[in-house]
Amino acid sequence: MAWSSYTVHAVGGIPEVGPGDDVAALIGAAVTASGLGLRDGDILCVTSKILSKAEGRVVRAEDREAAIDAEMVRLVARRGPTRIVQTRHGFVMAAAGVDASNTPAGTVLLLPEDPDGSARDIASALRDRFGVSVGVIVTDTFGRPWREGQTDVALGCAHLDALLDHRGTTDAFGNQLQVTAAATVDELAGAGEVVKGKADGVPVALIRGLGELVTAEPGPGVRPLIRSAENDMFSLGTTEAMREGVLRRRTTRWFASDPVPGETVRRAVAAAVTAPAPVTATATATATASGSGSEDEAAPWRFVLVESETGRKAFASALADSVLEAAPYLVVPCYLTTASASTEFLTASLGAAVENFLVTLAADGIGSAWTNADPDSVRELLALPDGWEPLGIIAIGKPAEAPTAAAPRDPEDFIAVR
Repeated sequence: MAWSSYTVHAVGGIPEVGPGDDVAALIGAAVTASGLGLRDGDILCVTSKILSKAEGRVVRAEDREAAIDAEMVRLVARRGPTRIVQTRHGFVMAAAGVDASNTPAGTVLLLPEDPDGSARDIASALRDRFGVSVGVIVTDTFGRPWREGQTDVALGCAHLDALLDHRGTTDAFGNQLQVTAAATVDELAGAGEVVKGKADGVPVALIRGLGELVTAEPGPGVRPLIRSAENDMFSLGTTEAMREGVLRRRTTRWFASDPVPGETVRRAVAAAVTAPAPVTATATATATASGSGSEDEAAPWRFVLVESETGRKAFASALADSVLEAAPYLVVPCYLTTASASTEFLTASLGAAVENFLVTLAADGIGSAWTNADPDSVRELLALPDGWEPLGIIAIGKPAEAPTAAAPRDPEDFIAVR
């Protein structure tokens, strides 16, 4: 569906809004005074800040961090003092939308309590007053992953479909569209912001000429735009993803039959080998001087991947371990006895590498169980080279059931200060 033209108008003349003000009445008066009036099919983009002010959602600036804590349900990423969080509305945004712009000095604004509800209320009031069918979008400014700059998007909407789903239709070349769904209300919010401006004191824009988008019923609001966490591949920052992996890591005893992709295991190995290596400065210098390798290449660990189904089953059966027999993938971590370090240090360093390995798997939704095994038997069954000392076996796979939540542990119980 395409439209040949539409117009976007700034609606000025709206006074400073305060607690208890009737925003719909103020908008109605402003569009009348502007000479635009309201017509069937008009769409109004309303800046969320005037709704926040009308609702009294203003706090002191010194309470900003506490306000962010109260508004968020999940930390997504942090860099220095900046936090990207998921709000209780479901939005993923900087600082939970707590904003110091367009509000008196010393104060910050919170997002409206219910942007969809506010959009419905404004649309209903304007329809009753003017006898016309209009749509309403509540907007706010967001940054975007992958791109610099900000743009307005929809926090709430009424009498508009948030998404126009084009899947199943065909393009001009006859190709069937598989994933295209237009975020219509976000596109309209951005168009409205072009005429409202960021600091011009114009909180409302009127879009005319797109009446086909206005629906008879209020609809579900912006909920269709909110991507669920399980479908969001980028919901965590790097630090948070690693922390999430740590929190998710549990010993898994029951595995689903789903295969484990080899590339997933290799990513975990790549994380494992970033652990500190107990190689002496002398050994490293000798290896580097002789051209035999760098310090990283001298890291004294190896990971044996038991990938083939027949090999895995034969190996697990020979060890008579039910957990290993049930797992769809096995890994044997080894340290090199030829390294210039004590056995204790080699064992500890491999433990650090294995922790990196397990946490990375957990962040990818893969469960694991690190089990003990007789080193001589493992060495013989896998025909390991001389100098490769196995340290147990790691069974990995998708958990057959959700892991139980770990009991909270106070880190102070594990700390001694001298």
